[in-house]
Amino acid sequence: MKLQRRVVVTGLGLISPLGNNVNSSWKACINGKSGISFVDNKIKNSPVSIGGQITNLNIEAYIDKKDIRRLDTFIQYGVVAAQQAINDSGLTDSHVNLDRVGINFGTGIGGIETIENNHLSYLDKGYRKVSPFFVPGSIANMTSGFISIKYGLRGPNLCTVTACSSGNHSVGQAARSIAYGEADAMVTGGSEMASTELSISGFISARALSLSTDPKTASRPWDIDRDGFVLSDGAGALILEELNHAINRGANIYGEIIGFGMSSDAHHMTAPPENGSGAALSMKNAIDDAELNPNDIDYINAHGTSTPLGDIAEAKAIINVFNDKKPSISSTKSMTGHTLGAAGAIESIFSILSINKGIVPPTINLDNLDPNCILDFTPHEAKDKNIKIAMNNSFGFGGTNSTLIFKKY
Repeated sequence: MKLQRRVVVTGLGLISPLGNNVNSSWKACINGKSGISFVDNKIKNSPVSIGGQITNLNIEAYIDKKDIRRLDTFIQYGVVAAQQAINDSGLTDSHVNLDRVGINFGTGIGGIETIENNHLSYLDKGYRKVSPFFVPGSIANMTSGFISIKYGLRGPNLCTVTACSSGNHSVGQAARSIAYGEADAMVTGGSEMASTELSISGFISARALSLSTDPKTASRPWDIDRDGFVLSDGAGALILEELNHAINRGANIYGEIIGFGMSSDAHHMTAPPENGSGAALSMKNAIDDAELNPNDIDYINAHGTSTPLGDIAEAKAIINVFNDKKPSISSTKSMTGHTLGAAGAIESIFSILSINKGIVPPTINLDNLDPNCILDFTPHEAKDKNIKIAMNNSFGFGGTNSTLIFKKY
């Protein structure tokens, strides 16, 4: 970044349809395993029967029973991922000044499960049956709030809500809090549990979801037969630190954040401009922020949601930005599905691990490449590559775009 203080990544935490920790999720990712499965179809006459679920997660190993009853599931997922990342980093085991440790944890939709349940209780038996924890247990910023309370973190306490860009924006803004000197370390990421009856119904009405009846092949970014995204749940968390702060406490450094770009499509509530101009501007801004040239980027973890319009727009944006040397590209959403506000954080973790392990994850289910999307999307199988610099894209409803750039340390 253009500021003096360098920002590094020292801890990772992840729960996804691929696994309930970083190692299991990453192993499934590079092996091209799909995390999509059949789900309980509680919506009358619903054409959608698949999704990316979190399974076999022992929440009580992370959160007290009384707090589980009070907190929406999206908050629980965020707290679990954050605790994994904090434990991985050893941050709170060190003698750090907690006044200088903050949180910026995003979500796209927030506590819609709790909102739905309490509304049903209200309709059934009136206001007295609405939980006293309805508001604090569902509001978008309570993941950040609960993490702050749990660990005594007294630095900036923020939540970014920018639809499907929320995770990326949270990580980028957290990095800038450190670069600007507002904090020495930040817990950041995104979480989502939006696979509820009302939410699914809304996405069906918007014609956004895949209607495939084959869960393993439903998420197929850039494939000519793609028909929408697969709704999934999950959370990703990262510990960011100022470089010398991390070195002085002997932290393990996964990589460095060197660029963050944002833009707006200024075009449509849900559809990107056909030429991907907003996405291109976001990538260009991130590259400028990192003081790089496009040819310096080795790998892009693309937004790649498997929607007819979005995939073409992103492909055209990449072609616009990367004129000569085209980086390797993949969409890990082909395996995880789309976790909305958690996606940017989850895919930031995959990008960082790609740098660390020297592996480009695959885009599975890419059997028939859309002729409008002629790029190296790493079909079917992962490949070895010396990745020094990786880019991660996230784009959201409302035309909001975000791009992060990570570098090998």
